[in-house]
Amino acid sequence: MTLIYHACRLRDKTSSFIFKLINPNKEKFTCPVCGYRGPFKDIAPFTGTRIHAKCPGCNALERHRLQFLVVNNVFNVINTDNLKMLHFAPEPFFREFFSKRFGQYETADLSMNDVDHNVDLQQLPFNNETYDLVFASHVLDYIPNDEKALSEIRRILKPNGIAILPVPVIAGKTIEYSEPNQNIDYKMRSAGIDYIERYEHHFSKVERFRSDSFPPKYQLYIYEDRSQWSTKYSLQLSNSDLSKKHMEIVPVCFV
Repeated sequence: MTLIYHACRLRDKTSSFIFKLINPNKEKFTCPVCGYRGPFKDIAPFTGTRIHAKCPGCNALERHRLQFLVVNNVFNVINTDNLKMLHFAPEPFFREFFSKRFGQYETADLSMNDVDHNVDLQQLPFNNETYDLVFASHVLDYIPNDEKALSEIRRILKPNGIAILPVPVIAGKTIEYSEPNQNIDYKMRSAGIDYIERYEHHFSKVERFRSDSFPPKYQLYIYEDRSQWSTKYSLQLSNSDLSKKHMEIVPVCFV
């Protein structure tokens, strides 16, 4: 395992070094996750090209870099060694990071095979006050009854518990769909800046960390042209939503 790990690290370093060499004039940034310094990669998901999106050193995207900074900000003021965490829809990027820091680390998802619990976020089987921290990134926009899901997350958190629940912010005002929207990966809603207000119905305090909450050298914005989204992806976007630079927000919710 150690040999495989070091081989992968060497491959990643070589790849990022080559990327630097062939892009000498591209704007340079710093990755807070792996420490890489240089240009970031452009990517082309189904919604169109995003510039300065991916770190060539560790493959962290804009949301990963922002969430990493936020999580470390939270961990600076609490000792997690003896705490119990539940990680929904666990992305490989954060699995190892969290598992090393918590005394008890558990994973959950509705249908993933390699998790500890296959559960519905709208109806959790756990007892009240079971976990100290819940992390669910880009999950609530897929949940039909997201208010029930938020209520369940609040229920299973211990006193002084924390929930970190980022969703992709697409619009100024949240757009709800009557059924999963097949044009945008079967989501139930496109969250707006106003979506974070829903968390305030369930938690005593909600702290918002945004793309501009940290130094610009980390490149935490989404740079993409959304001018064609209104028709192509069946979104009711306003003119103010169609700029080429978009904010990411990570809400940290306190019991």
